[in-house]
Amino acid sequence: MPIANCQLTPSKNANWKLAMDFFQQQEKAHRNTHLLVVYFIAGVALMIAAIYLAALLIFTGISHTHGHSRSYAEAEDPGISLWNPHLLLGVAVGTLAVIGLGSIFKTLELAQGGSAVATALGGQLVDTHTTDPDERKLLNVVEEMAIASGVPVPQVYILPEERAINAFAAGHSTSDAAVTVTQGAVRLLTRDELQGVIGHEFSHILNGDMRLNLRLMGVIFGIICLTVIGRVLLQTGSTRSREDRDSRNPLPLLGLVLLVLGWVGVFFGRLIQAAVSRQREFLADASSVQFTRNPAGLSGALQKIGRFSFGSRLETPQAEQASHMFFSNGISAPLFGMLATHPPIGDRIRAIDPSWDGKFPPLKPEEFEMAQRAATADLEREEAEPSLLETIMEDAQPAFLSQPSPPSAARTPTHAASWSGRRPPPIPPHAVVAAVGAPNTTHLRYAEELRGAIPESLRTEVRDPLGASTLIYALLLSEDEQARNKQLQELSSVTSPAIVQETLRVLPQAESLASRAKLPLVDLAMPGLRHLSQAQFQQFRTAVQKLVESDGEVDLFEYVLQKIVMRHLEPHFTQARKPIVQYYALKPLADDCAILLSALAYVGQSEPDKIQAAFSQGALVLSKAAQTTFNLVPEDKCDLSQVDAALNHLTQAVPQIKKNVLAACAQTVAADGVIQEMEAEMLRAIADALDCPLPPLVEEVGGGME
Repeated sequence: MPIANCQLTPSKNANWKLAMDFFQQQEKAHRNTHLLVVYFIAGVALMIAAIYLAALLIFTGISHTHGHSRSYAEAEDPGISLWNPHLLLGVAVGTLAVIGLGSIFKTLELAQGGSAVATALGGQLVDTHTTDPDERKLLNVVEEMAIASGVPVPQVYILPEERAINAFAAGHSTSDAAVTVTQGAVRLLTRDELQGVIGHEFSHILNGDMRLNLRLMGVIFGIICLTVIGRVLLQTGSTRSREDRDSRNPLPLLGLVLLVLGWVGVFFGRLIQAAVSRQREFLADASSVQFTRNPAGLSGALQKIGRFSFGSRLETPQAEQASHMFFSNGISAPLFGMLATHPPIGDRIRAIDPSWDGKFPPLKPEEFEMAQRAATADLEREEAEPSLLETIMEDAQPAFLSQPSPPSAARTPTHAASWSGRRPPPIPPHAVVAAVGAPNTTHLRYAEELRGAIPESLRTEVRDPLGASTLIYALLLSEDEQARNKQLQELSSVTSPAIVQETLRVLPQAESLASRAKLPLVDLAMPGLRHLSQAQFQQFRTAVQKLVESDGEVDLFEYVLQKIVMRHLEPHFTQARKPIVQYYALKPLADDCAILLSALAYVGQSEPDKIQAAFSQGALVLSKAAQTTFNLVPEDKCDLSQVDAALNHLTQAVPQIKKNVLAACAQTVAADGVIQEMEAEMLRAIADALDCPLPPLVEEVGGGME
């Protein structure tokens, strides 16, 4: 059974209830964002009205009591007019300026993504070459989760001064995500418990919660700025009043009004923040359980929070503004829990484990030591037994090691060939779409084994900026000696001789990798590539472009590799803007869909009737939704440049359209009953371009994706 439905909500009998797939979650995230904008506009309008009325009363009251002479008519009618357009305009402009500029300032501050939030809270980037058993355990778990989810490995941070057990994920997308864990969590949680926590955080990454969280931080910071202005006015106004006792200075009263209204606005902002956060936390718990199929791990982590004297509360004063991001409540929740950003721990545990006895016995000292010993043992076992993992991979279906690489020509969109000597069992197309954003235990086991099967020397290489970049170069080098020599000349023209030599050094290891291991290795290389300097990135981008275009043609693997790497690196190094949704119907995108399906049909088939049949199966999925017919595009009209242009249009569609497009693509590549290696890679590139994380295409023993 596909496990795309993964939202768990506590019911009366404490069982889990499943609901909603990835695309529904994306739609819901968009609706929540729009709802947040509506609430924000309404709140700001009310605050402007309240400040206007307060200012009107203050200034009118002062003018009436400050000895001004009044006419006979004014004396007879002492009423106050509630309409003062000049004052209203001034209040509106001033309030909007303060809140707007404050929100923009905070948004720009967070523009760097998850790393900016992590460092703001005191996070330290974990050294990818660390030998500390606990830090190595954390990095291994994050890497495995990323491979299983089909996303680049995020940056990993530790809050070294925090003894509590907590974690959070932050960022605008999978390209700039960061996972941050407290020192207490790393030291006290076992590998299974930490895996449950990281699985919870990956749910936030995959379901678009991080973007909403950052927007909430920006909005609330803008409202907080009002309280800051109010405090300044209150203090300066009071000082001036003391210096001039006869003055009727309105600043203290106005400052007090701004201070009070600002905190009222913050209160309601926190209330909205808490409501949205609590709703998403149950979904994240559910996704973690579905991901790991180990409810005891997540339940154990939650129980340790309840049993630990420091719980999950952080000591940094910055924790309040990011409280809705944490795995568990990072701050105390006043007002009888109204502002609690997370459901009670007991409710979350019972939803996972109905048999829990409801008790939190204090942690014993030996449990601290057990977690430390387990982390050390895991690290020693991983280093001592790589051959065991390689044996597992050799027996797996499909195998990853010791398979001959396909000829370069077989990777072009105009040639169809299987890269493996065996034809794996067919994967149902519906299971491909159901797996988007919903990795399960099969994907996790696959990722653990694949990561272990990649030579340790190669994994060490990609953790370093230089090693990561030279690996990408090596993966792009052609098997043809003449073509490779030309590529090396191009590479030497934009890089140093040392980089060329380093590329040649890692080339044998890169060539020994089976095709299915290459893209996951690229995901592992992302943290290293993000540490390139701006100048190094520009050089890297130019070098990749020259390697890809050196022979005048771009083959499929080159396109996929370049597309994935640059899509995730450019937002980090440039001011690349996230695509804005412009398409709410499929019909305007019919030509782009036809190009995409045609290219996939040519990739997977070689005979004209089979090409047409594969295209027709995919087109059938879209015909009803688009209310139009689709025709196979001639081969010379759907090359990779046109595919790229089509994808750029499709990225601007709403999630439901993306779902239909991916379903059609899956139908096309599976038309002959098998998804070949090159079809899988192009499907991965399409899903990645559409910001739909696709886990590795693996089968259950019984056939089909779980």
